[in-house]
Amino acid sequence: MAEKTARELTRQVVVGNVPIGGGAPVVVQSMLSTSTLDVEGSLAQITALADAGCELVRVAIPSREALEDFGHICRRSSLPVIADVHFDHRLAVEAVALGAAKLRINPGNIGAWDKVDAIIDAAGAGGVPIRIGVNAGSLSASFVERSDLSQPEKLAGSALEYVAHFESRGFCDMVLSAKAHDVRTTVEAHRLLARELPHIPLHIGVTEAGTFLQGTVKSAAGLGVLLLEGIGDTLRISLTADPTEEVRVAWELLAACGLRRRSPELISCPTCGRCQVDLIALAEEVEVQLRLIRKPVSVAVMGCVVNGPGEARYADVGVAFGGGKAALFSKGEIIATVDESQVVEALLREIERL
Repeated sequence: MAEKTARELTRQVVVGNVPIGGGAPVVVQSMLSTSTLDVEGSLAQITALADAGCELVRVAIPSREALEDFGHICRRSSLPVIADVHFDHRLAVEAVALGAAKLRINPGNIGAWDKVDAIIDAAGAGGVPIRIGVNAGSLSASFVERSDLSQPEKLAGSALEYVAHFESRGFCDMVLSAKAHDVRTTVEAHRLLARELPHIPLHIGVTEAGTFLQGTVKSAAGLGVLLLEGIGDTLRISLTADPTEEVRVAWELLAACGLRRRSPELISCPTCGRCQVDLIALAEEVEVQLRLIRKPVSVAVMGCVVNGPGEARYADVGVAFGGGKAALFSKGEIIATVDESQVVEALLREIERL
């Protein structure tokens, strides 16, 4: 019998109707970039995120003025809403009463333990889980100045201290994260958490990862390692970009790691001197069309017969170009020859038949 992964060993936490941990599929989440005071704009963004495949959405509560609108968003949202609260513990307490499906706090910036305890008590009474989010910029005071520990050890140590306190009060409905903008620090911190707190579901992410390209690369490098090691029960790809891009990248990462697939996989060669078509434009056109399809199929777009039905023989459907024509193939077998101008339509028709 195969040894269980860290993901399978964690205790399951349910956020709204979405299970996290205990072997459940890795959950994709994002955060609104709209103002919480803009209820209609926030709800429109939630709809867009849900359409992209987001399963949980986080909403900032920066002030007391945002509480009433946060409640409206919770009541009308198609996704479970996580309240993101910093500094003022009263906002987290009131968010529970207003319908938050989960709280995200960092005890390091909430203040004294009695304020943290007020949040714990409110969440416990309301049956609302809490994500303890530890960041490099807001560690527990007992770890900040310790020169004998590495940054990953400080992050993990802070998290362990917080979890011990929560559990001492009988609160076990927790998810945990320890993020940094540095990839190695993030990976090592979560490895430590998976080893020291194997029962706590982990939310993984590289925080402040950057704009679309840099943020995608950093997130894939760090989170890909963790996911392939069986670590991580839910994730957010943090990008300075439209939040729907975070969701799209998250699903591509999960698919690349063989964990979850929501849409088709595009296989395309990098082109070379043998290629006689504008393969880049064709592949991009196919990619756009595939975003509208919800089948976990593999689709190959290959520039010539060298990289055609042979190397892409495992694709569910594909094309290989040559001499003004394209060979349409499925599982390595050529099934038709089509004109270059008809390639996209031919691929889509064949996908519909699968």
